[in-house]
Amino acid sequence: MPLTVSRLVQALEPSATLAMAAKAKELKASGKTVYDFSVGEPDFITPRHIREAATAAMNAGHTHYTPVAGIPELRAAVAKSYRQRHGLEYSPQQVVVSNGAKHSLHNIFTAVCDPGDEVIIPAPYWVSYAELVKLTGARPVIVATQESDDFKLTRERLQAALTPRSRMLLLCSPSNPTGSLYSPEELTALADVAIERDLIVVADEIYERLIYGNHRFASFATLRPGLAERTITVNGVSKAYAMTGWRIGWTLSPPHIAKAMESLQSQETSNPSSVSQYAALAALEGPQQCVDEMLAEFSRRREFVRRRIGELPRLSCCEMGGAFYAFVNIQAHLGRTYRGARVDNSAQWCLELLAQQSVATVMGSAFGAEGYARLSFATSLEQLEAGLARIEAFLKSPA
Repeated sequence: MPLTVSRLVQALEPSATLAMAAKAKELKASGKTVYDFSVGEPDFITPRHIREAATAAMNAGHTHYTPVAGIPELRAAVAKSYRQRHGLEYSPQQVVVSNGAKHSLHNIFTAVCDPGDEVIIPAPYWVSYAELVKLTGARPVIVATQESDDFKLTRERLQAALTPRSRMLLLCSPSNPTGSLYSPEELTALADVAIERDLIVVADEIYERLIYGNHRFASFATLRPGLAERTITVNGVSKAYAMTGWRIGWTLSPPHIAKAMESLQSQETSNPSSVSQYAALAALEGPQQCVDEMLAEFSRRREFVRRRIGELPRLSCCEMGGAFYAFVNIQAHLGRTYRGARVDNSAQWCLELLAQQSVATVMGSAFGAEGYARLSFATSLEQLEAGLARIEAFLKSPA
């Protein structure tokens, strides 16, 4: 019998963000200067005290297996962080540390969803959500939102999407790819529906430390008494502490769900990297000035990007309350030719922008929103200035 690939894996869409980043790297390798706004990765080096903690952990011999769900100190530190920051009481046993937040999401869907279950995902959505749901045999139900609502799911749209098979609601606030942030009132309206219809809620809060201006973050599980009993919260160190490559994320969940995810992880990957866990512990328990400094720089970049997009012809983006993305409406620039290349959709637009101006963005269609492009401002102001000037040149290029 010839080797074949499973139907589940054949049905998967590759990560568009990583695909665009790979194309950008190919151009860089050929000697071209590329302005890469494709990947959601802070450009800062991991803070010194965290790096030093990793070195100390290695020198102390912490290079062996750890408990599957993470070292006790880190699980306790995560629980303590949520108690101090959000007033939520979790035991360390309710924390499962995994190989990044993406792995945490995989654990959730696999441990909770059965084939045929429906998982409601507001669009635009992070590219991996729907694909991870599909791997379990569950069905992602994509619910469109509107730019006029800052791409936030409303109570009415959620209720209209519910069926007897609805099992779970997945929310990301602040959002990747839009940067929109739900207010406590907006989240509470969704929480009430979840309670009424007995939904499990997955709250992806990986960007919770990156909040701008007068916006206020609310952790979903805090919104109603008893809501934590049906909420699984996802977080990690990748975005706030510039630790994407360390691969540490975690979940906070009811005890029986945490136990199920721990059992699953024991068979799939065992523990996350021992050294990375000690680095994450230093991130949570060490000085937090580094987070404030990076946030201040992201804030300066956000203001520049907002202003500059507003200056470009027939482009717009919604309010960026958090994260480090601008989700740009490019619809007015589709259906035309750029230097002989016909562009009718967001994928073609992003590919031509990369080919003609060496600027890497990600097509909105990858996030379930045709007619948009995601631009990450997790890069220097100099890169942003030069790259946006090239986007302007692209928009004004002759047919």
